[in-house]
Amino acid sequence: METLVDNGKAKVLALVAEGISKGMDYTEYRDMVHGLAKNRATTGPEQLESLINYTELNDRRMSRWDKTLKISEELETKISELDKDIELLVLTESWCGDASPSLPVVNKLAQLNHKIDLKIVLRDENPELMDEFLTNGSRSIPKLIVLDKNKNEIIGEWGPRPSLATQMVEDYKKEHGHLTSEFKQDLQVWYNKDKGQNIQEDLLKLLTLK
Repeated sequence: METLVDNGKAKVLALVAEGISKGMDYTEYRDMVHGLAKNRATTGPEQLESLINYTELNDRRMSRWDKTLKISEELETKISELDKDIELLVLTESWCGDASPSLPVVNKLAQLNHKIDLKIVLRDENPELMDEFLTNGSRSIPKLIVLDKNKNEIIGEWGPRPSLATQMVEDYKKEHGHLTSEFKQDLQVWYNKDKGQNIQEDLLKLLTLK
């Protein structure tokens, strides 16, 4: 007899499987974001000027990250040796500032092993899936879901920020109550200085390799 827990797990797995089946690969996602930026548009139901500007900014940032990102030798070695079929599913939107430095890292990781597949879906088109992976009750993105395809089991999730950036955000909110535009600029400076190293450390732990 199936329990409510079993039914809940089955529902989540079905939503994840649906997301994977209709998701974009990284090249398709980058092409979409570039096209939106070129045409002064954004993902999501609201075509706000601020979101369009963020989409343009993220397109430029991801182009830079794609070219300059360096993967650590430790991550490269351990990911290439990983002997299980993994599906990475990311929820995001084109305007998401935390996605622009993180998605290129996830993509580089997936490229290291043919057993790892990356798919990307839009948050606002998948509210039911998003609501199964909230962060402190919020639909925070990007959100990475890790599925072991052989076991058909979700083995982890990550997001919306690297662990050190998450701590910075939490500390700032405790002191100031909310995130200011100045702090968000400082956070992007941190991303640039970190060069994707913290998220690489997070992903190693997430995939139980360290």
